[in-house]
This record gives sequence, C-alpha cells and structure tokens, in this order.
Amino acid sequence: MQLPELIRGHFIKRDNRFRATVLVAGRESWAHVPNSGRLADLFTPNRPVWLAPDAAPHRKTAFDLKLVEVGSNLVSVDARLPNSLFAESLEAGVLVGFDFPQIEREVTWGHSRLDFRLSGPAGVCWVETKSVTLVEKGLALFPDVPTGRGRRHLQALIELCRLGNRAAALFVIQRLDAHGLAPHEQADPLFAATLRQALEAGVEARAFTCRVALDSIAIAGEVPVLI
Repeated sequence: MQLPELIRGHFIKRDNRFRATVLVAGRESWAHVPNSGRLADLFTPNRPVWLAPDAAPHRKTAFDLKLVEVGSNLVSVDARLPNSLFAESLEAGVLVGFDFPQIEREVTWGHSRLDFRLSGPAGVCWVETKSVTLVEKGLALFPDVPTGRGRRHLQALIELCRLGNRAAALFVIQRLDAHGLAPHEQADPLFAATLRQALEAGVEARAFTCRVALDSIAIAGEVPVLI
C-alpha cells in the first residue's frame, strides 16, 4: 500500500484521543491521530513522527499522524489500514490458508458488523482484523486499552463457528520488530479470556507483521499467536 508524501515532525503531547500537538519546521501544529488506543509507548515527547499534510476545508488539524520512529524502526499508527492491508494481500494471493476469490467487506451478522466475509470453492470464512502497535521485548500485545467492541467481535466469531462456519481473528502488527503476539492480560483480561474461548470454539487466531517504509506499508510475514 502506497502512503501519501510525508513530512517529518516531532511529537509534543496528545491533546485527546484523536488529536496531538506536533512540532513541524519549528512551529506547533495539530495532527489527527487515527487510533483510539493509548499508544503510550510510542507517544513520548520529542519522538520523531511522520505526518501527511491535509488542507481539506473545515479540518481543525493540519496533518494526519501516520508513522512513529522507534529506534531504527517505523511504526504505523493508522488503525484504519489493517482491512486494506489484508485485502491487498488476499488479492495478491500471498496469505497461506486464505484462498477465497470473493471478498465482501463490512458484512452484518446478527448484531455485529464484521470486517470480511470471504467465499469461494473452499467455502466461507468470516474475518475480523485488529490493528496492533504495542511491542514489548519483541512480543506484540493486543489490546493496549480495554476493548468491549473487540470482545463482541470475538463472541460473534464464536457463534459463527458453532453454526459450522469458518472464522478467524487476524491481528495486523503495524511494525516489523515482533516475533509473536499475545493477548495483553494487564490491559484487558476479559479480552484475553474471550480469545482463549474463541480458540477453544474453533476460531482461528493469526498474526502478521508489516514492513513499514516512508512511502509504503505491506504485510511482511506471519508470527505465532501465543496463548
């Protein structure tokens, strides 16, 4: 996936869930944060960030905050990207076990709206994707804040499996420096418990790292989900 042209700035502070103050060319500006997670490990004062300018009318922020520098690595913080990254990899045929020619997005089932309904000669597979940015000592952790919505999605996948459907929770780690993924017990023990229930019910849990550059981001490879 191609990224828009980015300019470098520095993080100053997070004003609220969806806005941060950044320093660009010596001046303070507001940037939209496309992620409702805490991101406390990434958003530290003076950390380099990469921003996409946006001068659309009626916007209160001059930029979208896209990437954060962590040492020699880049981390994408845009929680809107995993669906497109997954779809792009599906269409390229690079995801083992997901050989489905028909891709439907944002499909309602019961009281939930799930990200994908895949179908083809292999049958049907329901998929819910999750954006992951937190990595500690090489281990990706999800979530970094309690997520009732995430638990509801897992419950929907459990019910689909019980009805004989294939279902998968797919974690897109938007950075390259993770060797595995685990549920974040401290941040949301209920999500961790629900994920274990989902696996027992037959829901697949898969995790993929991403190769992030200043001009593009793409799914790089699969890492194990550690329960």
